[in-house]
Amino acid sequence: MQDLAGKVAVVTGGASGIGLAMARRFGQEGMRLVLADIERSPLEAAAAQLADAGHEVLAVPTDVSSPDSVAALAAVTFEQFGTAHLVCNNAGVGPPGGILETPLAEWRWIMDVNFWGVLHGVRTFVPRFVDQNEGHVVNTASVAGLLTQPGMAAYNVSKHGVVVLSESLLYEMEMLEARVGVSVVCPAWTRTAIHESDRNRPPGAEGAAGPVTERVRAAADRLYERSHRSPGEVAERVLEAVLEDRFYVITHPGVMPFVERRHEDIRLQRNPSVEQGL
Repeated sequence: MQDLAGKVAVVTGGASGIGLAMARRFGQEGMRLVLADIERSPLEAAAAQLADAGHEVLAVPTDVSSPDSVAALAAVTFEQFGTAHLVCNNAGVGPPGGILETPLAEWRWIMDVNFWGVLHGVRTFVPRFVDQNEGHVVNTASVAGLLTQPGMAAYNVSKHGVVVLSESLLYEMEMLEARVGVSVVCPAWTRTAIHESDRNRPPGAEGAAGPVTERVRAAADRLYERSHRSPGEVAERVLEAVLEDRFYVITHPGVMPFVERRHEDIRLQRNPSVEQGL
């Protein structure tokens, strides 16, 4: 999509971090905004902030792990604006956890939000985009969708799934000759609150615990403190990708040598290289 003014953008996980930054940036391009998040108070505050900046915004409390909740988000969007042109399936959680140390309920929660939440957004909005022969999908994955680090198993699996889902969607839109663009965002450490995901853990989803988890949690805290990339910088790269109809959004070019090494491991059929220091 080239001309965004007057069009409608839907952003999940839009109350903070990369989601809010994307909404703000698309609003600056003249788009009308639908902000979705599971946290009601931060959602209302973010929507008020955007409205005060002169943007037309609708706030819709949404639990992306529920297909009915995402369907309701789409229904309200189309009732209010009559259409949508861009959906950013951005909501996500990121607690660390070793494979053997992460309870099944925690696995399900992470997969429900990070993978199924994206799939619900795709299945709900893309058929409408195909019917109107216009639209763009932005799925937020992570560098963890391109690389694998120990102690983040559920997160890695969910984000690899988002990358593969996005690639599959791109292929299928090309098969249908649909004018629907697809982008997948793969940020590394960014100054967001994803490391505080525990605040949204559902009842019964006990967090991971054990030596692997604690080692990775300590390393993650150090990496977060050293991260300098802002959500606004990520949002700028996303905007460029939408305007250019570009699939991969790599926000931290420094990760590419590690991505290349992973693919070299596969090509040479050697054991995967693991980053040390954890």
